[in-house]
Amino acid sequence: MISAVWAALTARAPEDKCARVAALAEPDDGFDPSAASLDWSQVPGRPATPALVAPRDVPRRGLGSREGRGALVHAVAHIEFNAINLALDAMLRFPGLPTAYYRDWLSVARDEARHFQMLCQRLAELGFRYGDFPAHNGLWEAAEKTAHDPLVRMACVPRVLEARGLDVTPGMIERLQHAGDTDTIACLDIILREEVRHVAIGSHWYRWLCDQRGLDADTLFPQLLAEQGMEVHPPFNFSARAEAGFSPAELSRLEG
Repeated sequence: MISAVWAALTARAPEDKCARVAALAEPDDGFDPSAASLDWSQVPGRPATPALVAPRDVPRRGLGSREGRGALVHAVAHIEFNAINLALDAMLRFPGLPTAYYRDWLSVARDEARHFQMLCQRLAELGFRYGDFPAHNGLWEAAEKTAHDPLVRMACVPRVLEARGLDVTPGMIERLQHAGDTDTIACLDIILREEVRHVAIGSHWYRWLCDQRGLDADTLFPQLLAEQGMEVHPPFNFSARAEAGFSPAELSRLEG
């Protein structure tokens, strides 16, 4: 089982990665990543394209053109591809957690692979393919910075970077409505609905790990963000964040 997850994580071709994720069996009580000798220099497995650039160097395009809509779909597809790797990495990076943890992150990997394939189909309909536009590597860089501790990973990746998707996707949908792109909206509606569960999984395991260590989750969260140099900015999707496990105290802090 470990070797199959590792093969999916290190697979470079997107089609191969998605097929391997779909074929993974449910982790059982014997799932133990500490028993494997893994060469983390091979991670993440990704294709030669898209070219990775600094976030400021990713061109901004309006949605009035097919190319602009293609760039938007590509940007979301790139996030979903990274999210496949992040979920698989979360399964292998942190040993000694309950079986339910590994099953949760496998379920996320399966969802992210399905989202990626759906967006690639939409890209093809617009005349493009994954790799045609430059992208940035911020999501994976955050994974590397949090590789030392599952508590920090759960706090800073699902509950910051992936939660950001809950905040900004409604605005994307509104812009696409003005552009009349109902097909892309249909993709984003599915992703937004299912990403709430993914962030909720991060929230659950963040709070579980805090409880195990006798830490106050609400107090610790802003401290971890400060330590990691992370900031959150409006707009905030308060209803989605509440559904995804953000406490009333956390939401109140965002409102302030």
